[in-house]
Amino acid sequence: MTLDRFLKVSYREDREKIKKLEGTLRKLGVGCARTVEEKVDLQFDALKNLHENLGDDELFLKLVVANSIVSYQLSGKGEDWWWEFSRYFSENPPGEEIAKAYALFLPNSQTNRRLTAGKVKRLQKLEPFLDRLTLEDLRYYFRDMKGLRDDLAKAMNAKRDAKTIVFAIKMFGYAGRIAFGEFIPYPMEIEIPEDVRIKAYTERFTNEPPVSFWKKIAEKTGIPPLHIDSILWPVLGGKREVVERLKKHCGEKAGKVLKLREL
Repeated sequence: MTLDRFLKVSYREDREKIKKLEGTLRKLGVGCARTVEEKVDLQFDALKNLHENLGDDELFLKLVVANSIVSYQLSGKGEDWWWEFSRYFSENPPGEEIAKAYALFLPNSQTNRRLTAGKVKRLQKLEPFLDRLTLEDLRYYFRDMKGLRDDLAKAMNAKRDAKTIVFAIKMFGYAGRIAFGEFIPYPMEIEIPEDVRIKAYTERFTNEPPVSFWKKIAEKTGIPPLHIDSILWPVLGGKREVVERLKKHCGEKAGKVLKLREL
């Protein structure tokens, strides 16, 4: 046993930068995050395309969760991967077994062809959980995304704050809005997905672990971590199209979002 649990760890902080960060986020709010998610994020468009072509809400929601679980170690940009996924399954709806469909899809993917055997195994582990879910179960989870996070982590034998677990909740939230025609904010309890870009951006403010830092920022600003992730995404990404969409749909708030780059 170590003394860490009894001692308060002191982290380096740039209080001036953190104060500016908190102030900007408060001005943007959940409303701005929602606009970014639904009007700017190309992944949301990819999901709308798949939903329209599948015509099956239950399969659509399950595919989005499954795809999130294998969205790591990509060989292309995330937006391109989600569009490839959308187009492929629009034309090739899976049969009874999603894992078998991915065993055909991933080896020929242009944007997610690394570690394919391990990814198919992850889907095989996930599939029994998905198979048990009805559309009404999925509707219930849309209103209880924290519960889905917990049950998904248990099914995958993973930590609740594991990147693919919390990312699956974010994408399920997108899919739920599309399938059920309703916006439900993400729970404050669900952590930010900790990827390389978030780690690097966090280091501008502190050497505290990103998950705990952004949890505190979320509590101070009233914006759940998954929505903060959405606001930061155009700041940390490199696609010109994303910045153009941000300026088109977010108006004067676009400037505030992009100012986060300067912190």
